[in-house]
Amino acid sequence: MDYLIVKYLHVLSSAFLFGTGIGTAFYLFFISRTRDARVVAVVARYVVIADWLFTATTIVFQPLSGLYLARRMGLPLTTPWLYWSIVLFLIAALCWLPVVWLQMRLRDIAAAAAAKGAPLPRRYDATLGCWAALGVPALVSFLVVFWLMVAKPPLAFL
Repeated sequence: MDYLIVKYLHVLSSAFLFGTGIGTAFYLFFISRTRDARVVAVVARYVVIADWLFTATTIVFQPLSGLYLARRMGLPLTTPWLYWSIVLFLIAALCWLPVVWLQMRLRDIAAAAAAKGAPLPRRYDATLGCWAALGVPALVSFLVVFWLMVAKPPLAFL
């Protein structure tokens, strides 16, 4: 029974991780295009909160629950689909760490501009570009991890 509960929580956690990532990225990216510092400041504030609340917790829970499930199934970590899932998850997580910092910078830049009644400065755009550049490999990594978890292909090249 504990296996099924942990598996359910693992799948649910992955949905929170992916859903929060896509949702917050969508809102932050498109609200930034409005160039309205007041609106961007409010949305960016909630994006940072959501990332800490949902992404941070799931980015810790996912590997713990995944390793537990692999152990319960008797799967060695060198099983190709599992190995590559771990590698890609680590890549995504390593992208996420600076993304969170960049989101806090975007929030602070927008809040400072809004407080002055000023438009978003150029450094906002540069920071947003870095944020988006790190988001792409994280997104692709998570998409491949989902495929590997579902398909469990043999990947004999390992």
